[in-house]
Amino acid sequence: MSKKSSAKNIGTLIMIAIVMIVVFVGAIFFIDKDGKTNSQISREAASARLEKKLKKIEILTGTPRKAAVEIADSNLADELPDIEKYPLSVSGGGTLDLEIFSSTEKSSKGTDGWLNEIAEEFNRTQYDVNGQWGTISVRPIASGAAVDYIVSGKHVPPVYSPSNTIWGDIIKSQNVDINLVCDRIAGNTAGVLIHEDAYEKLQASYGTVDVNTIIEATIKSEIAMGYTNPYASSTGINFLLCALQNFDSTDILSDNAISKFQQFQQNVPFVAYSTLQMRDAADNGVLDAFVLEYQCYSNLPELHDYQFIPFGVRHDNPVYSIGTLSPDQEQLLNAFIDFCKSEPAQRAAKKYGFNYIEDYSSTISSDITGAQMLSAQHLWKTEKDSGAPVLAVFVADVSGSMAGAPITNLQTSLINASQYINSSNYIGLVSYSTDVTINLPIAQFDLNQRSYFTGAVEDLSPGGNTATYDAVLVALNMLMTEQEKIEASTGQKVKPLLFVLSDGETNIGNNLSDIDDIVSGFEVPCYTIGYNADLKKLAELSAINEAASINADSDDVVYNLKSLFNAQM
Repeated sequence: MSKKSSAKNIGTLIMIAIVMIVVFVGAIFFIDKDGKTNSQISREAASARLEKKLKKIEILTGTPRKAAVEIADSNLADELPDIEKYPLSVSGGGTLDLEIFSSTEKSSKGTDGWLNEIAEEFNRTQYDVNGQWGTISVRPIASGAAVDYIVSGKHVPPVYSPSNTIWGDIIKSQNVDINLVCDRIAGNTAGVLIHEDAYEKLQASYGTVDVNTIIEATIKSEIAMGYTNPYASSTGINFLLCALQNFDSTDILSDNAISKFQQFQQNVPFVAYSTLQMRDAADNGVLDAFVLEYQCYSNLPELHDYQFIPFGVRHDNPVYSIGTLSPDQEQLLNAFIDFCKSEPAQRAAKKYGFNYIEDYSSTISSDITGAQMLSAQHLWKTEKDSGAPVLAVFVADVSGSMAGAPITNLQTSLINASQYINSSNYIGLVSYSTDVTINLPIAQFDLNQRSYFTGAVEDLSPGGNTATYDAVLVALNMLMTEQEKIEASTGQKVKPLLFVLSDGETNIGNNLSDIDDIVSGFEVPCYTIGYNADLKKLAELSAINEAASINADSDDVVYNLKSLFNAQM
């Protein structure tokens, strides 16, 4: 081979190598845009990019105005949407019909539709009760939401079948006439799913891996664990009680239990607004472990590289009667329970993931009362931030497309739901249309700041274009500046959050692709609340740092925001 040919070949190889390096580097920085940013930049780089972009944004300053604050207890019945927000999954239609509030893992669709299938089969039997055609109607509703309807009196069914007995005990503690008729119609357990890699690491360190091991490892920052809102989720309230009992087996509300709980919470990345949010965080590598029921776990093959560690009370789907049933209603209910417990029905339950891990017994002490369980929820609300208050800015869309019902619903829902924000947190408000306005600088959410917040929200007026992502940048800058000040002056860590309330449209200023790396670099979760919205765009913003996106239509927005603020604020 000639020297010329050899040199040419070497040159070709060098060019190929350069192209491969470019492709490799490009693969790192231009990963798919499915809810994640195109690159993970440092906080310093995010700060530099933010400063550069802010120079091109016109920022106005509003004049804060105090307004009257409603400090009376809220009316839960008024906050709840009409019960038809949770439509029946089975409509009985008999001359004697019993409506059942049912937890969703057994009354939804597909493998979550066991109770629907059994109720429909029962209704086809034409069961006779003293000459009346007896049928069952099923209304799927999360156990925590069902408690709110029952306790408030907004809608009280004759029959309630939550995931576990915790909810029945909580309802009874609030002077509702509720009676356990059957402690089990389909066996299930709550558990912590821990990734095999983390499981093996803990097994090497601790020997046995159980829920107590996982709690201890979380306190020591050896793993990152998440769980769901104990006000809404059966698995969430179960885990909370299990953890508090682990901290102090003699008194789950003791100072010692609270102190240990605060230590635990310091190493929990977030408490999820929903199971879906938590699963997405696990899929993206944010969590090593999270809570889920076995029935759901068994139906999701993609989770089978996780070990299932049972905990707490069993989730055996008890059945309660509410109020005084007539003799005919009692007969119909008992007949349906017997039908659920029949061999064919139990075979179907097993097919859908129930009736496994039958040797597991509940570990929550039977001495814990419903009143203590209710107090545990309140303890969680006040102590979950573990001495690290939330620093939040609300970003409100006041563009022309929000005129009418959307802006009215935004104002009403935000003012009403603000009562669920802990007073130890720090809150500010930004609004945007063509320009961005700082309506309320960040300050601690005492009664004075809450009064200014109420006035600022009341004064929001729509008109103009929609610069959503310019407003997000301004709010981020407020958060970062204030975080530095608070932490420097108090020595106290704070947790920054953004809440974007919008219809999801953007037609001026920056786009999401212009700012997603900045949002990711600061690692600030952006919760989005959509009013008649382009939910896909809002969800993309929320997905950057594992936050939730909520569809806030007109009748349930206050209840949704209450649930979100209970979980995060």
